[in-house]
Amino acid sequence: MQSFVVMQGETYQVERELGIITSPQKDSGGQEPHSWLRMKEINVGDRIFHYVKGYIVAISVAKTDCHVISKTLDIESQKNTSDNDYLVELDYYELEEPLNVLSNFHEISPLLPIKYSPFQQDGNGNPGYLYPCNEQLVIKLLELISDLNIYRVDVEQLELAIGTVRRTEHNNFIPMIAEMESEVKLMIRKGHEKFRKDLLPLWANKCALCDIELPILLQASHSKPWKDSTHIERINPFNGILLCCNHDALYSKGYIAFDGQGRLHISSSIPEEDYLIYNISPKKKIARYEENKPYFKWHLKNIFS
Repeated sequence: MQSFVVMQGETYQVERELGIITSPQKDSGGQEPHSWLRMKEINVGDRIFHYVKGYIVAISVAKTDCHVISKTLDIESQKNTSDNDYLVELDYYELEEPLNVLSNFHEISPLLPIKYSPFQQDGNGNPGYLYPCNEQLVIKLLELISDLNIYRVDVEQLELAIGTVRRTEHNNFIPMIAEMESEVKLMIRKGHEKFRKDLLPLWANKCALCDIELPILLQASHSKPWKDSTHIERINPFNGILLCCNHDALYSKGYIAFDGQGRLHISSSIPEEDYLIYNISPKKKIARYEENKPYFKWHLKNIFS
């Protein structure tokens, strides 16, 4: 299962009524914008968050794979399409309480990828049509949406909530949310388990910087984070390094990094007199693998500060 964010704006009402999303294949210059080309990635069962004028207003489930549109009278009369548009048929689940992205952006922004983010750093939507939505972002959006739309029964007011409870028992939205969250969490857990299992022997089961070997203190640290990686990159053991909890925190937050040769770089945010406390040295060089090189360089460029 994959997830996406579609930026609809004025097209939302018509597309919701028709149970579809559509986009052209090429622009007027004959180019294929990534946000249109991404339509081809949608398969049956994939989930889509619908963003309209600052709000997530619906979640849908793909009923079909993406295909090239064949004009019908119904679509032609309501939406300006061409013979070469991409189309996906969907089941829409409209939210009773839309999610204001800007109001919750402090929770959303840490999970946005550096490339192909659906939202800008000011909390507004990016131009374009369809964007990928990584699993960590999916879980956060589902949490925020659930808080707004799924009634949480207060024991002290149970008698007053009977009508609400009965209504939600028959609401298809709730099991869809629960199933989606369960599937995404399972994908993340299995991905992390495989990543850690394959990474441990590459580093002789000890921290690359301080040689700690106690398993409970060792973290399989991604160089290119989950939110920025493809599915293959997320489970590639060379997209990471084995570090103790302390060094993992420094690495994931960008206070330390490694270059393509394995040399340690230390952020200027850490005073030199504290190097001993953190057990780091600017002279440190690790025996990296050649396959680590592109991921270390990505981390040094995009995470290190």
